[in-house]
Amino acid sequence: MGISIIVPVYNAEQTLDELIERLEPVLKACSHNYEAILVNDGSRDGSWEVILRLADLHPWIRGLDLMRNYGQHNALLEGILAARQEVIVTLDDDLQNPPEEIPRLLEKLQEGYDVVYGTPDKKKHSIGRRIGSWIIRRVLRSAVGPDIAQNVSSFRALRAQVRIAFKNYRGPFIIIDAPLAWATSRFGAVTVRHDRREGSKSNYNFRRLLSQSFNALVGFSVQPLKFASLIGFFLTLFGIGVLGYAIVIYLLQGHTLPDMPFLASIIAIFSGAQLLVLGITGEYLSRMYFRTMGRPGSIVRATTNITSGSQSVSGGK
Repeated sequence: MGISIIVPVYNAEQTLDELIERLEPVLKACSHNYEAILVNDGSRDGSWEVILRLADLHPWIRGLDLMRNYGQHNALLEGILAARQEVIVTLDDDLQNPPEEIPRLLEKLQEGYDVVYGTPDKKKHSIGRRIGSWIIRRVLRSAVGPDIAQNVSSFRALRAQVRIAFKNYRGPFIIIDAPLAWATSRFGAVTVRHDRREGSKSNYNFRRLLSQSFNALVGFSVQPLKFASLIGFFLTLFGIGVLGYAIVIYLLQGHTLPDMPFLASIIAIFSGAQLLVLGITGEYLSRMYFRTMGRPGSIVRATTNITSGSQSVSGGK
């Protein structure tokens, strides 16, 4: 089983040497075929120079230098698409994900899962980071489902064949976990150690996590459109109810209500109808949007020779 390690690197010149030093014995114990792809995501320090030095010392290390900072998930995407081995492991550059925990992910993957998350036993983040992480998990529930969202982390192992889910993806906004949910439903998780961050301060503050949550919500979910349609539907019902009440009062008492309730009902009906129509229009646009993302209709796990009736299987685990 070949292993590709993908590490998005941003201002990590202080931790890369230790990361590789700890990673090498782990990979040697797990497989004879392995590689590490260090993706420099527009670092402002000497991270790329460190990557070049490490690549000269270790032939199994490959480096990718991006033109500027595109964000962690875009850097991950580049690394995943460049991976050569059948199993891909992603981890951060700050040593909060201990390389020594990789065998636990691989062992779980062998149970038949396609994606396995390393869920921290106890996160060592600031309060702002914890709140931001909680928000993005809640948002991801609508994009990838509640069972997956509760275990999502940057420390994950996946089979290379699932990357076909985002092979043709084009666009600046990407949350890796959403396309993974398109590819498979075989998700697993193991509890792993979570160490304190080494080196510089984390680049993921509350504001960036909130921005990522918004990208996940509008980029990989149609829930906002459904919410707009729902609001429009109830506003229309409310307006019809108020108008009906005004008509009943007129028929029973022989006089109309003051102008305000009548006008409020008319406004509610028309504004509700507009939101409802916009929501329906948005549903059609969302389907066109998902088509432009290159999202596959289906992914084949394995094949058999159906012409000759042979039962031999190719692909699979």
